[in-house]
Amino acid sequence: MAAREHGMIDHTFTVPLDHSDPTGPTIEVYAREVTRGRTDLPYLLYLNGGPGFPSPRPIGGEGWIRRATADYRLLLLDQRGTGRSTPVTRHSLAQQGDPQQQAAYLKHFRADSIVKDSEFIRQALTGGDKWSVLGQSFGGYCAVTYLSFAPEGLSEVYVTGGLPPLESTADDIYRALYKTVLGKNAAHYERYPEDVERAATVARFLSNNHVLLPTGRALTVETFQALGNLLGASTGSARLHYLLEAPFDGGHLADTFLFDVERELSWASTAPLYFLLHEPSYARGPGATQWSAQRVRAEFPEFNSADPVLFTGEMVYPAQFDTDPALAPFRDTAHLIARDDAWSPLYDIDRLKANEVPVAAAVYNDDMYVAREFSLDTARTIAGTRSWLTAEYEHDGLRVSDGAVLDRLITMLRREEGPGHAG
Repeated sequence: MAAREHGMIDHTFTVPLDHSDPTGPTIEVYAREVTRGRTDLPYLLYLNGGPGFPSPRPIGGEGWIRRATADYRLLLLDQRGTGRSTPVTRHSLAQQGDPQQQAAYLKHFRADSIVKDSEFIRQALTGGDKWSVLGQSFGGYCAVTYLSFAPEGLSEVYVTGGLPPLESTADDIYRALYKTVLGKNAAHYERYPEDVERAATVARFLSNNHVLLPTGRALTVETFQALGNLLGASTGSARLHYLLEAPFDGGHLADTFLFDVERELSWASTAPLYFLLHEPSYARGPGATQWSAQRVRAEFPEFNSADPVLFTGEMVYPAQFDTDPALAPFRDTAHLIARDDAWSPLYDIDRLKANEVPVAAAVYNDDMYVAREFSLDTARTIAGTRSWLTAEYEHDGLRVSDGAVLDRLITMLRREEGPGHAG
């Protein structure tokens, strides 16, 4: 679909930084409304993955947007701290004061605050009418928080690759995810056996040489392993393979290789919130995360082996705040956040068990970012959830399926059948 076939309306709202203190400091939250010119359709709020990434910018041809706007006015929310919603950057965060003040400020940027922003916007746009929510990945976590604390605002909820663990600790979650990443590595090397030696050669070179990426970031073995985050996407294994095709130029790592690595790892400058709040997105009450991904990694010595080199996944390590110039300004704040042991709850399990809002969820069998077993447990906990377990798509199924994943979920809720789990 051509972009010109969509109508787009900008919305900007002034909301409290802390919704429990409505007379205190405020921030701006931005949302883009996408329609086919129909103003009589209900709203569908889209909560995207993250934390720390703005909502997608439609350019035309996105199948899931085409499917969504057939039934809804789609609202693409820049979650607070991202995009045009008072973004968190090294400059803006520095204005909050010292690291302690910065860490306190960032506690207002988790899913609970995003839900409160959403409720503020719903009231402003609809006058109190209910709306639908689509949560992708971290956006699904936010959708379950929404079901926990403000279900009265929801007519229905769709979740794609984002049913969160409800009672597991960050350590539990990383133990499950590291096992999945091991499987992704095995599948990649089975598909591209020549990459075993190629990756090992690069790792040996990095062990014996000081290498900088174009931004000045140190390319260490651990940084190289972070390319494994690619393996969770539908085309990620092929992209990693092509990146490893010709990494050397004589006795040096090739400039093209270094630029390609930089491109794949360049989130820090555009989404510092991802690195600062990734582990806290798993914190659900008393207890510090204490760099959980780093600690749990020690239980998987395979990732420290050179035979073969194993790539990691969606893990944030403290060393990233030392080696990446884009993250260095946040180092002290990040360590304070990791030690913080007082987090507000994100889910109300009793309320979820009594849920009356229709929910349809796609659970990806080999999801590298949201462990399948936890998602299925959550689907069973949220009353009335219809879940679809599929091996047809990876974590990016919503984006790459040309609207098929969203259509399947919409159809599941339109069926005339009682609560239960779809096959």
